[in-house]
Amino acid sequence: MKHLLLGVILGLLLVPVAVLFYLKFGNPPVAVADKPFPFEKRIVHIALHARIARDMPRSVPLQPTADNFLAGAQVYRQNCAACHGLYSSTSTFAQHMYPWAPPLWQVHGTHRHVGVSDDPPGVTYWKVDNGIRLTGMPSFNQILTPTQMWQVSLLLANADKPMPQPVMDIISKPLVF
Repeated sequence: MKHLLLGVILGLLLVPVAVLFYLKFGNPPVAVADKPFPFEKRIVHIALHARIARDMPRSVPLQPTADNFLAGAQVYRQNCAACHGLYSSTSTFAQHMYPWAPPLWQVHGTHRHVGVSDDPPGVTYWKVDNGIRLTGMPSFNQILTPTQMWQVSLLLANADKPMPQPVMDIISKPLVF
């Protein structure tokens, strides 16, 4: 019994020490071009989706009107397009981020959704408001007002629907850096 207890204690001490040695002296994947840890994406997505499901706003305080779409398009162009692309073009550097920044105006999936139009606006609002740690997605809660965050969230939730021409003009015009 003594040996079993000693073995358990040593095992509990050695695992954290081994992990620390690996992180300090090994070659953990920290560069964008490195292959991810096994199950990294799945583990991170489980936690992220659980947190969003628990904390996202359940009701939208704005209506999906042409004025809100227009304001959302202006916010999107100024704050989001560099990473997430525009209606007419994808971001040139988003594909070189890890994880890559998804193109929010491109069709994807078997149901042919555009960007995050298959997510409720509250999910997008949560991501814009809080950001996503270690992804390059910043928190905009000190940069944008709640109204602006809702406007861009409504715009993206409706990205698979026809948009008014002034909105299309904003989200189609190429970015100039």
